[in-house]
Amino acid sequence: MSTTLPKILVTRKIPAAGLACLDGKANYRILRTQGVPSYDEVKAAVRGADAILPLLTERIDGDILDNAPTVKVVANMAVGFDNVDVAAATARGVMVTNTPGVLTETTADFAWALLMAAARRVVEGDRFTRDGRWKTWEPEGLLGQDLYGATLGIIGFGRIGSAVARRAVGFDMDVIYYNPSPLKGEARQVAEDVGARSADFEELMRESDFISVHVPLTADTRHLIGEGALALVKPTAVLVNTSRGPVVDPAALYQALSSGGLWAAALDVFEKEPVVPDDPLLSLPNLVVAPHLGSASVTTRNRMAVMAAENALAALAGHRPPNLVNGDVWKG
Repeated sequence: MSTTLPKILVTRKIPAAGLACLDGKANYRILRTQGVPSYDEVKAAVRGADAILPLLTERIDGDILDNAPTVKVVANMAVGFDNVDVAAATARGVMVTNTPGVLTETTADFAWALLMAAARRVVEGDRFTRDGRWKTWEPEGLLGQDLYGATLGIIGFGRIGSAVARRAVGFDMDVIYYNPSPLKGEARQVAEDVGARSADFEELMRESDFISVHVPLTADTRHLIGEGALALVKPTAVLVNTSRGPVVDPAALYQALSSGGLWAAALDVFEKEPVVPDDPLLSLPNLVVAPHLGSASVTTRNRMAVMAAENALAALAGHRPPNLVNGDVWKG
């Protein structure tokens, strides 16, 4: 007796390693091989699907799910899941999964890449050289900020925040952190190992030479780094955000950078993505930007795609997915 394979809507083309996991186990449709599908495209395409495998760029809410009552799981290919209305999914008995852990080290590496680029004005130096403005060695040319022995403040000491802290040991930095809840497990052990100390939010903003942001996007963290927080920082401080764009208020950041209240910043994420070329922030020479590359290594993106596919297949097979976000929906 033949078995009908489940149908999976993959909203955008993902690495081949993830698609290979689905071969022979599901009939999958890739909605877009280039660009981001519109909300209406997703809503129309999801009809008849048993699972959705979206990226952070696709909003999955109650209306989408109502248009596809056969959907059993939304397998997000990301650690974050603020693009998915988890409450709406839970109310409809739909499982939501993510891809935690897999991108921790890669994102921590990239946070450091941005931090060092901003501190030592690497991007400015690159432009300076390419533009033919480098005429001679200058004693005061493109001076940056030293990392060695400086104070690193980490906002959010979870998997990625603690991985960033581990890397600070090689620079003999003093590490302080702000975490809304007491540290547990591995994070607590890392804090002990590197000699990191807890600080309240205002203290961290005042004392840090470098500030790296690693909190999820919630109602409490939206614009956490705003006018009030940036008024506390040293004028020589460097801010790095590889978490979620809306955690930093762009208007307040522009004011701080353009007025000299903050020495430099580096952003991998923005409140509205993609950022438009005429965004005022992009006019600032003391801002380093990247197009959401935190997890963008070949190995990590392959692993994320595989994890998302395996989450979807497990749910469709009647098993509890390894990375279930809304455990209350599981009735197995």
